[in-house]
Amino acid sequence: MRFLGIDPGLLRTGYGCVEFTAGTPRLIEAGILKLTARKSVADRLLELDEDLAALISELKPDRIAVEQIFAHSKHVRTAIIMGHARGVVLLAAARAELPLAEFSPATIKSAVAGNGQATKRQMQLAVAAQCGLAAPPSPADVADAIAIALTDARRALRPQAR
Repeated sequence: MRFLGIDPGLLRTGYGCVEFTAGTPRLIEAGILKLTARKSVADRLLELDEDLAALISELKPDRIAVEQIFAHSKHVRTAIIMGHARGVVLLAAARAELPLAEFSPATIKSAVAGNGQATKRQMQLAVAAQCGLAAPPSPADVADAIAIALTDARRALRPQAR
């Protein structure tokens, strides 16, 4: 199965696609969808929608996962902006008729780094180690997206208790 993790943003959206074979993750592709900063928010949302549709068509994931909105009192504007981008991701998953998973930042950090308060650097190192990468993914948005995909894959592939 292929799992596409998305770390949404209105300037850059990270993505990571992983495939699991015999319990071992293999990174298929990861990167950044760069949106045009000088465009209006509406135009960037349209740009993100088009980029995600092309990415889904190219990578052919079986599932999509995205980070839930994290609202910190000092960064309310960031949460609102992320909410716009998340809405586009949710719409893209629905249009492609793909199952969608949503995880809190702490759940992702705990699942991948073993610490719900892991730093960006710790996440980059954990993702690199688990995917057998020569160097940590950069920027952090890419590592976060891969971590989201890894979290979804491990949850979806976990044997169910009877």
